[in-house]
Amino acid sequence: MTEPRRPLPPHLQRPTVHGLSQITSSLFISNGAAANNRLLLSSNHITTVINVSVEVVNTSFEDIQYVRVPVADTPSASLYDYFDSIADHIHSVEMKQGRTLLHCVAGVSRSAALCLAYLMKYHGMSLREAYTWTKSCRPIIRPNNGFWEQLIHYEFKLFSKNTVHMINSPMGMMPDVYEREARLMM
Repeated sequence: MTEPRRPLPPHLQRPTVHGLSQITSSLFISNGAAANNRLLLSSNHITTVINVSVEVVNTSFEDIQYVRVPVADTPSASLYDYFDSIADHIHSVEMKQGRTLLHCVAGVSRSAALCLAYLMKYHGMSLREAYTWTKSCRPIIRPNNGFWEQLIHYEFKLFSKNTVHMINSPMGMMPDVYEREARLMM
């Protein structure tokens, strides 16, 4: 494994929710529509598209590699089994000087969860740091509670400790990173 690298410095980030959100120099997140936009893909030099959905069909462009992770956005869906293999794939694309786009339907839950797993494994970030970083790059991310439970388990597997915990709230169980938002909504 290479030395952990931090993502882009804050002055190079351009948070966006409609186009591609750049997370690191070689990783982007988007929704399904943006992932099928040839101009967006080519202007960002995307070489691999990872589709984390059962709903979105990708337009296949000949110079782009496509990977499918057929998982529904439900708390009972198992995304954990893909954390290592997708993180490894993103890393291998980066090592070949390529760029990866992770997308689901909205670029909110499934693709964000896989992004967090990658940042933990290859950038040495805690789950809380990975979430805070990714949210600063793509403010709309919000993995579902089932994915949070799987990410918490994965963080413990990687680091033998947890920085995010599921808590009970008036709105039900949620990760403690959502606690402030929940209080503001009440």
